[in-house]
Amino acid sequence: MKQHKPIIGLAGGIGAGKSFVAGEFARLGCLVICADENVRAAYWRPEVKAALRSWWGDAVFLANGDVDRKAVAAKIFADDHERARLEALIHPIVAQHREQVTRDYAENPDAIALIWDVPLLFETGLNDQCDAVVFVDAPPEARLARVRNQRNWDMSELTRREKAQWPLDKKREISDYVIINTADAGYVRDQVQNVLSLILGKKQ
Repeated sequence: MKQHKPIIGLAGGIGAGKSFVAGEFARLGCLVICADENVRAAYWRPEVKAALRSWWGDAVFLANGDVDRKAVAAKIFADDHERARLEALIHPIVAQHREQVTRDYAENPDAIALIWDVPLLFETGLNDQCDAVVFVDAPPEARLARVRNQRNWDMSELTRREKAQWPLDKKREISDYVIINTADAGYVRDQVQNVLSLILGKKQ
């Protein structure tokens, strides 16, 4: 995508800490679009709730009427057809928001770059619209510890989710930059600063 300010895609395994890395880019003056946050927002939309209820009934709703995302996940990660159906519903909504923010970003003097934090960046072909792709890497044990603490997943659940995505070694290989996310926050910050400087230097 030919723009004066770069679009940087974030990729990486589940639990690799992409959100932390995105936050570091934001701290340096980048504007971040988080697909997961946009998906959560999409579940509030009446038309989305109506579609889910027509497909799966009350089983995917909480007592207060909100969508039960864990119940939805159980449906879609057990059935490729159901996952494709949900993606066909949700992805256009998320894409519309991303495209609007991207257009606005071009006119935003405060943003030096735009970060697309999209779990399925490669799978959806969005990497082709990025000026650079940064792969956030972390050891399997670190990723498992994160999802266990944050989402109460075990290894079988992590493996089940990752089977729906491209292999991590493939994503890493075709990314432009790699950031190693360790317990040392300072080390991660230094890498983010370095990568951003390289990307901005190429755009000058």
